[in-house]
Amino acid sequence: MKPVRTAARAMLASIFVIQGVRSVLKPDVTADTASRVTDPLKPLLEKVDPRIPTDAATLVRIKGASDVVAGVALATGHFTRPAALVLAANLVPTTVAGHPFWDRSRPDSKAQQTQFLKNLGLLGGLLLAAVDTEGRPGLGYRASHAVDRSQHSIKRSQRSVKRAVRMAKREARIAAMSAATARKLPG
Repeated sequence: MKPVRTAARAMLASIFVIQGVRSVLKPDVTADTASRVTDPLKPLLEKVDPRIPTDAATLVRIKGASDVVAGVALATGHFTRPAALVLAANLVPTTVAGHPFWDRSRPDSKAQQTQFLKNLGLLGGLLLAAVDTEGRPGLGYRASHAVDRSQHSIKRSQRSVKRAVRMAKREARIAAMSAATARKLPG
């Protein structure tokens, strides 16, 4: 299954790496489209920290760079789950801003619907990649089973201690009987 996972991750990541490089090199191409999402966020970003860039071109470039880094990480199998989450989070505003198929005033609403659904499929693939544990137990499973194992270990230890106490009592009785017998013997 490993070759399939490797190929699937590389295929899934390829569009993000290519589009990310394009966004870094030529952010103005998509800056107008991105401004639908970035303009409403400007007051919030300025409120959080005035040093954060708020112009659409810079934000497109930052998003592109993060897509390249996360895409390469996903494709190469490094930090695949966090990389898939970053790509999924970046895909949502891109899809909303870039493919508003619900706007029927646009002549290309059918094409936008297709692109929206394509991005929805990519989002599904990224979410699967984000939860893929490659056949190894996930953190939740390991945590719950660690608790079960520790409870089992505690019960086993309690039984061992009880057994040791019973044996110690038996040994003490035997030793006491031996001592009593030794005192009764003529000597």
